[in-house]
Amino acid sequence: MSEEVTTIKIPAIVTVGEFADRLSIPVSKVIGELMKNGVMATINENIDYETAEIIAEFLGLKIEPEEETTEAPKEAIKTDTKNMISRPPVVAVLGHVDHGKTSLLDKIRETNVVAKESGGITQHIGAYQVEHKGKLISFLDTPGHAAFEAMRQHGAEVTDIAIIIVAADDGIKPQTTEAIKHAKNANTPMVVAVNKIDKPGADPIRVRKQFTEIGMTPQEWGGEIEFIDVSSKSGEGIDKLLETILAMAEILDFKADPKVPAQGVVIESKLEIGKGPVATVLIQNGTLKNADFIQVGETYGRVKSMEDENGKRLKEALPSRAVRISGLKAVPQVSELMQVYASEKEACDAAEKAQKYSSVKKVSNVKKIGLEAITAQVAAANKNELGLVLKADV
Repeated sequence: MSEEVTTIKIPAIVTVGEFADRLSIPVSKVIGELMKNGVMATINENIDYETAEIIAEFLGLKIEPEEETTEAPKEAIKTDTKNMISRPPVVAVLGHVDHGKTSLLDKIRETNVVAKESGGITQHIGAYQVEHKGKLISFLDTPGHAAFEAMRQHGAEVTDIAIIIVAADDGIKPQTTEAIKHAKNANTPMVVAVNKIDKPGADPIRVRKQFTEIGMTPQEWGGEIEFIDVSSKSGEGIDKLLETILAMAEILDFKADPKVPAQGVVIESKLEIGKGPVATVLIQNGTLKNADFIQVGETYGRVKSMEDENGKRLKEALPSRAVRISGLKAVPQVSELMQVYASEKEACDAAEKAQKYSSVKKVSNVKKIGLEAITAQVAAANKNELGLVLKADV
């Protein structure tokens, strides 16, 4: 009777030395097998699970994956329902590039922007808040469709409500359809802004018919989607659009806990002369304060400065507020999640974990090609070849 082979658990990425230890065999033997299969690696270099599996098979051993996620761990935050408060809705405008997204946002900001202090310098930080009838709305003006999707894939559902903008004289275009798809994928409630109603050839009814044909029937026709006719040039319909957003927010009842360590998502980032790495972070939960220790993806730091879109220095930022911060060690990627920690060490440790999990993903993707090459070499090595020298007269 053959002896049962013990299965050994191996992580998704492991050093050659640790792999040898887990298999309880000399590291030189592992390195030798790797070399036979075309992989040059030292004791401290990493190999992925697929490579380890091939080597283990050659050594007559059986391995299986150790439970390990390829996503950077997120800090579990305990939220007390007693501390939950209503927060402003976060709104993004999506649609075709020529249908007036920028001009609509400019008009909304021009007529409803929260009053800034004298001397404040307006700057583009990717988001801003407007006040309408005593209530706040946060608008994102950075995300193109790609950024919107990237944030969604990172688990960062940053947008509460999506305004799908469409020109009354042009109708649905491929980018309009794409915008609707992204909003649906993220389960984001939508309102349609029919823009440029004052242009010659504008036909808001035709636009509504087009949307009805793709399953988005206007409320006025018995459907569920609110359609608002607007003009980003004259401002017509802007108040009604904002009132609709606030009414939706009241029904959807967006809440957050301002007392927990802050969590947020990066919506813009860059390296700035004199300040170093800066990032615009949308606070999703908790309250971010000056001097907080933070981790953002694979980097970390301490909040040195915090500003709003008007350049005003802030001491803290509540949920749904976007702030421009400095103090990170490196420029984070857009859509990375931000988390506050109690100490610099904890923030540093979290960043190192994120780096490790990022390496797992990168190495696994690269090694897929490497694995195919190794498999081909193994197959070639197993072929029985007979070398012949032929002599012939020419």
